[in-house]
Amino acid sequence: MLIKVCGLRDNFSEVASLKSDFLGMIFYEKSPRFVENSGSEVLRQKVSGAKKVGVFVNADEDYIFQKVKEYNLDFVQLHGGETAAFCEKIRQKVPVIKAFGISSKEDLAIAQNYAQKVDYLLFDTKTKGYGGSGVKFDWEILKDVVFETPFFLSGGISLESLPEIKALKINNLAGVDLNSRFELSPAKKDIEKLQQAINFLRK
Repeated sequence: MLIKVCGLRDNFSEVASLKSDFLGMIFYEKSPRFVENSGSEVLRQKVSGAKKVGVFVNADEDYIFQKVKEYNLDFVQLHGGETAAFCEKIRQKVPVIKAFGISSKEDLAIAQNYAQKVDYLLFDTKTKGYGGSGVKFDWEILKDVVFETPFFLSGGISLESLPEIKALKINNLAGVDLNSRFELSPAKKDIEKLQQAINFLRK
């Protein structure tokens, strides 16, 4: 199972040393995890063994590609109301993860329209904001839907919920997205908890 740690900034290097598969940084200025509130050059460097993901919310393509180059991003995660056509356009230059807030099967039906336009889907809990809520949705609603595109599960995932996720029998569940339940404060991760999570998921 792929492991994505998102909302990184303050102890990026420590998290990178844990060898997760994806390292996410948020380029949304209203987020408490906004990566550009840090002047650290470490955030711009390439990382061996993991893919760097930039998370954007309704950003224009010029800004996205500027940050891809500046921060050596391997993936772009689009977390707003971006259209399937916009995702496809971005994907011509960099792989794309498209995030969706989920509270019902109707939300999953919308996500299906993006299936062939992106590399991964990501299902988060539907809230007024854009992720990082620490709240989970009903994962059972995923069981009756067949997804053509692999997806990440996000939203309130904690150490305690990892056994439940490992036991889920869901088509194309590719990995998990770990964020707010693995923090000491916004953008500062709890290294001990993350190490426990990675050890468990790698078994």
